[in-house]
Amino acid sequence: MEGEENGTRHLSCADSEPPYAQELLQSLDLPGRFLFAILTLMTLIANLVFIEEVIYIYKKIPSSKRSIIIWINAAAPVIATTSCIGMWIPRSTMFTDFTAAVFFAIVIHKFLVMMIKECGGQKLLLRRFENSHFKISTGPCCCCCLCLPHVRITRRTLFCLKLGTFQFAFLRPVFMFLSIVLWTDGNYTPHNLSLKGAAIWISCFIGALTIFALWPVAIMFQQVRTLLVCKKIIPKFALYQFILILNHLQTAIINILAMQRIISCAPPLSSLARGAYISQQLLIMEMFLITLISRVFYRRRYSDLEPPECTTDEAGDNKQTPKIILNGSVN
Repeated sequence: MEGEENGTRHLSCADSEPPYAQELLQSLDLPGRFLFAILTLMTLIANLVFIEEVIYIYKKIPSSKRSIIIWINAAAPVIATTSCIGMWIPRSTMFTDFTAAVFFAIVIHKFLVMMIKECGGQKLLLRRFENSHFKISTGPCCCCCLCLPHVRITRRTLFCLKLGTFQFAFLRPVFMFLSIVLWTDGNYTPHNLSLKGAAIWISCFIGALTIFALWPVAIMFQQVRTLLVCKKIIPKFALYQFILILNHLQTAIINILAMQRIISCAPPLSSLARGAYISQQLLIMEMFLITLISRVFYRRRYSDLEPPECTTDEAGDNKQTPKIILNGSVN
């Protein structure tokens, strides 16, 4: 009997396929069921907080900024929801991860557009930084290349920055669709990183696209962070970075540990399935906290977000305007 049990455990650990939802739920003990209930409740609360925030945005924020702010605020609830679905249905993990990755690719582009909008739009941004230059020697692409020249801020450079994030928002769904098509034909396995497999090449392309998409956001943030201090751009950028690190880097590290069998199997979960299981539970808790913190920085009245620089510049222009006195003298 002991040998049969060890053999069954060994076969369960060797199987790379996640279990069905019914098998997972039947294997849960009382603490496991309690954890499932708590994490599901966190996901529900995160979505309710987001819905309440959307109602506030539609009432208080101008129409030109509504969709952008809603997209950015939806990142954490969407990731928490996809993680919760993947936790309940382990075999849907690949599809839920793809959905979260595609959504956040669009959020990266939206965050760049939001910084431009918060400066008053492209025309006002170009007017304010007419004689300024972008510092392009910044992360994650060229943080070590200090010899790179500064680039003048023009319409063309702004278009290049937008194109850098838009290519990721467009190409990421294309690569995800290609991955699913290859997976249905048996030619794509997410955890097969051999040179003959398609996963390693698609992952490398997506990694390069991610770096080139994050670079324009960092360049723009370095330029406008002083101007937009009153609009809480620094904590907003920090939240955006936290979502990026937790959703990509943390998940990648856990998957590597699972592939190396450092995360042991726990029947009916194999090492790979248990790694995804742990990652999903962590993401639900982390995205729940980020949703609550985001509400503090984004749920603000529009009048409170106006930068004081506009008033200062207008006052300075008025002071420099010459005044003609009746006797013909000029001040």
